Amino acid sequence: MQPLDDGTRPWTEPGLYSVAPGVYRIPLPMPNDGLRAVNVYALTDGESLTLVDSGWALDEAHARLASALSGIGAGLADIDRFLITHIHRDHYSLAVELRRKYGTPVALGAGERTTLDTVSEPGRMPMADQVALLRQAGGAPVVDALAALFRSVPAQDDSLWEQPDDWLEPGRTPAAGGRRSLEVVHTPGHTAGHVVFDDADAGLLFTGDHVLPHITPSIGLHAAPPPLPLRDFLASLASVRARPDRQMLPAHGPVSPSVHARVDELLDHHERRFDRIAATVADGAHTAYEVASRLTWTRRARALDELDPFNRMLAVLEVAAHLDVLVTREMLTVETGEDGVRRFDPV
Repeated sequence: MQPLDDGTRPWTEPGLYSVAPGVYRIPLPMPNDGLRAVNVYALTDGESLTLVDSGWALDEAHARLASALSGIGAGLADIDRFLITHIHRDHYSLAVELRRKYGTPVALGAGERTTLDTVSEPGRMPMADQVALLRQAGGAPVVDALAALFRSVPAQDDSLWEQPDDWLEPGRTPAAGGRRSLEVVHTPGHTAGHVVFDDADAGLLFTGDHVLPHITPSIGLHAAPPPLPLRDFLASLASVRARPDRQMLPAHGPVSPSVHARVDELLDHHERRFDRIAATVADGAHTAYEVASRLTWTRRARALDELDPFNRMLAVLEVAAHLDVLVTREMLTVETGEDGVRRFDPV
């Protein structure tokens, strides 16, 4: 396999794509997921090799990664280090699997400690925190749909939630054998310990799921959820916007020329969503589920009930996160009823 010029094919098409000198994009498959692929980035000086994110621990992803690396004369055993943006399966689990075979060190943001401890608890029910939040949101129908879904889906391998070798703190970290230096930037929101990697010399920002070109990342998939994940996410966007602009190397979607341009779009999107949600509460919807049921979703403007159960969950939890921020802005009030459901009203 020979490196291809990036941007000449659909971003999900398998291959090895040259992004910048010594930087390659490798899209890997995901199982039955609307995101369709996850980008892994290989940084090399011709001798040493660092990967930003790893992919999902699937046989097909394992094979495609090996095939892609052969295009730069490397194999899986030649990976010197994994730098992981956050603790989700499509970013972390293949790194753990490859470490078991080759001993490759894995580094993860220090803010993910609590999350990793939580998801690795023996016997933990899938989406335990999300089910509790859905009940508070008045989303019992979504809980029922999720339960039916989980009964039909094979169990995931939870043994891959192992501890990393290194916990990354904000600051410099070496890549490609130390010939490249990346700045670790803490960007909580999508997860509590999400980080992005800034390559100032090359003008690149590896944004993980923090800044994506086509969608706004979910903020409802936390294990041990923080109080206000959307507030954290918006603050992280603002902190990235305050930094020098970079070419954006996202985990899902094509490489884009400007991080700043996409951050501006995301901030504007959320402000418009705040306005719409506040107006929907004023119009008589009082729970997150009721609000979500009156909004449309995806670029196709689908109703909530037209979404699959997983994306219905994400939609309701996104609304709940917006409602919580509107309370902090003193635009809404909230009370929890005897049934445990949180109900909102205009101030």
